[in-house]
Amino acid sequence: MKLYNSKYNIAICLLIIFSSCEKQLNQVNPNAQTSSSYWKTQSDALGGVNACYQMLVEDGGYMRFSPILLNIQGDDVRSNSPWTAISNVGKFQLGTADPSGYGWTFDEFYQGISRCNQVLQNVPSIDMDGALKNRILGQAYFLRGLYYFHLVNMFGSVPLPTNIAETVPQSSVADGWERVKEDFKSAIDLLPLQYSSTGGVDANDLGRATKGAAMAFLGKAYLFNKNFDSAAMQFKNVIDLGIYSLMSDYKDNFTEDNENNAESIFEIQFSLSAGGTDLQWQGVPGPTWGFYSARAITFGPPNFGWTDVQPTQTALNEYRQEKTVDGKIDPRCLVSILYNDTSDTHQGTTPMYQTTFQDAYASSAAYMADVYCKKYENVYGNKVNEYDWKSGINERLMRYADVLLMYAECENESGDRATCAHYIQMVRTRAHLPNREAEFATYSQQQMRDQIGHERLLEFCLEGHRFDDIRRWGWLSDATKLAWLKSRDPEFNSYLPGRELLPIPQTEIDNNPDVKQNPTY
Repeated sequence: MKLYNSKYNIAICLLIIFSSCEKQLNQVNPNAQTSSSYWKTQSDALGGVNACYQMLVEDGGYMRFSPILLNIQGDDVRSNSPWTAISNVGKFQLGTADPSGYGWTFDEFYQGISRCNQVLQNVPSIDMDGALKNRILGQAYFLRGLYYFHLVNMFGSVPLPTNIAETVPQSSVADGWERVKEDFKSAIDLLPLQYSSTGGVDANDLGRATKGAAMAFLGKAYLFNKNFDSAAMQFKNVIDLGIYSLMSDYKDNFTEDNENNAESIFEIQFSLSAGGTDLQWQGVPGPTWGFYSARAITFGPPNFGWTDVQPTQTALNEYRQEKTVDGKIDPRCLVSILYNDTSDTHQGTTPMYQTTFQDAYASSAAYMADVYCKKYENVYGNKVNEYDWKSGINERLMRYADVLLMYAECENESGDRATCAHYIQMVRTRAHLPNREAEFATYSQQQMRDQIGHERLLEFCLEGHRFDDIRRWGWLSDATKLAWLKSRDPEFNSYLPGRELLPIPQTEIDNNPDVKQNPTY
């Protein structure tokens, strides 16, 4: 079963205990659970760590705004949304007066950190099964590391509290990355490879953090800091576990079918049946909250969703650069992008929802000529459109394909082009692209870097990796590369140095005098 089932729903009722930092009238309700009276039993510990996952499925998390913030700044994605909280992300024009969107992500990830800190402070003293205690602490370290990964990556210099109700000064970006790495290291030592063999009350739970997930994200943290040897070691450790593999059908990574599959290292669990019927916006959790994703309606094509997010024509053109071994377009394109693909595969009928692309947009030449998001949309099922706001498709945060390509990148940086070429071709082979391993092995380091950039766009279009790649590769400070990005995506014309980071919400600066705004805001 998914993590967000009965055991998780019980924990949500406890979140009210942990959610408020406001001063209240100094009276004690003898019938109310308090933090000091809560942390007593094994069930309390399990409920507490379950609560740590909550912020991943709220509006600022992966229910809606984390995918928006991570996707729109890449050259594979654009936005014409009338809501500037969305469209200004891609134009690098967010302001500090209105924290809608990015401010919700900032706040909710810190709420997640607060809950992790409570687990890490209180669970060690609970008398309970030792192996289960380790797994609970490992999940808290992993999730705190994941929340900090996002905050440091998106906002830069941020406070790093590790204790309950702690106000701390802004830390350096370098210190932030050290915190991330230390949390993932602690998680590796405590987490199991899989929950199918734990034998505890958490046995067979899907969605919980694992040792492989902590290894993969630790490797990613090293990679983002150009520590290629340490990153390569972590990625190779994941590969050598022997429990992950590429799915034969790329599509299986982005639908409700085949969730938590062999390629998935960590994914966020959404459901159409767990919990209540309301979306998880912001604020104190309630019993009516469900576990829906609102990504599908936000990214959905016109007349089926809001179309706040779209692929770029550049992304489609990139897929068309190389045919498969049987002369077809890269199948990853047909999973990622909706378009009038009469010249590629479907020859006049592109199925989507309960109609076809051509029939849906027959009366609009503009719609017919445009491109839309297909990945993570409910185009294959029985839904007529996305206007119920309710999608149950899990968000895959770490796939095995990413580990393979990140490992290949590390090997290129260390000078081992042959190994790099081998792992690149593993991912290409799943997409039925020609075997060019021998050719790639002869490339220079820079040629291979460019090839990796191309391969990663094809594999991860609309998965929120592209802008992270652009930034960490230094393209924004390279005049030639920046001009190239502008030619591919006009949104880069308004980029200013420093705007690769999101602004710190003004409320955080007002509440903590030791926090300063990012430059250029």
